Amino acid sequence: MGRLQGKTAFVTGAGGGIGRAIALAFVAEGARVAIADVNQGLLDEAKAAGHGDALVPLHCDVANRADVRAKVDGFAADAGGLDILVNNAVRFHYAPLVDFDPEIVDSMLDIGIKGALWALQAATPHLKARGGGSVINMSSIAVEMAIGNASVYTSIKGAIDALTRQQAAELGPHNIRVNALAPGSVPTPGASAVITPEGWKTREGKSVLRRLPSADDVARAAVFLASDDSSCITGVTLKIDAGMTITGP
Repeated sequence: MGRLQGKTAFVTGAGGGIGRAIALAFVAEGARVAIADVNQGLLDEAKAAGHGDALVPLHCDVANRADVRAKVDGFAADAGGLDILVNNAVRFHYAPLVDFDPEIVDSMLDIGIKGALWALQAATPHLKARGGGSVINMSSIAVEMAIGNASVYTSIKGAIDALTRQQAAELGPHNIRVNALAPGSVPTPGASAVITPEGWKTREGKSVLRRLPSADDVARAAVFLASDDSSCITGVTLKIDAGMTITGP
């Protein structure tokens, strides 16, 4: 029996990359999972891969508070409740600080910070109704390392770390644990759109394990934080970085 047998989970930004890997890992552990994304093509692709009713694709714009609430409420009603929320949705954009377009900054903040807040607002009543649950926010080792042209992304992830601690303190009395995962440089399609092949090689060289973490590495950590194996862990940001932050930038 899987570690998440009978559990239900809502994962944002789950059409591809790390989000999809987490969703599939949850399904493999016995959970029923909503994969929420704005990219309908990715949702269709994920559904076509199989898994039957265990994988529920939902078109959802996390920047839209009303849409998030409707999709979370609808999934929880259909699935009989909600046990796990993963805030994974993000927008990547690297540029010199002085060159950032205001519309891009607004979009990144709407998805990366507000989206996590809207999803938590929507999920909390359902988690409380279940007597507790697990919330997993996605941070990044970029919070601790200076990365060129990533000032907005890094600031968002720093806010996620702070939000995680605050959420853990507020929701702990309701038996709702809130933690964050901070992946290292994971070569997903989204990240590869802003990082060159040479950039990936440089990052790999800085890892003490001389490799980059994979989306599956992150997904296995998410299963741990979502399961009862981590029942006494909350307010923590867990790095999955193959040791990159040990050596520094």
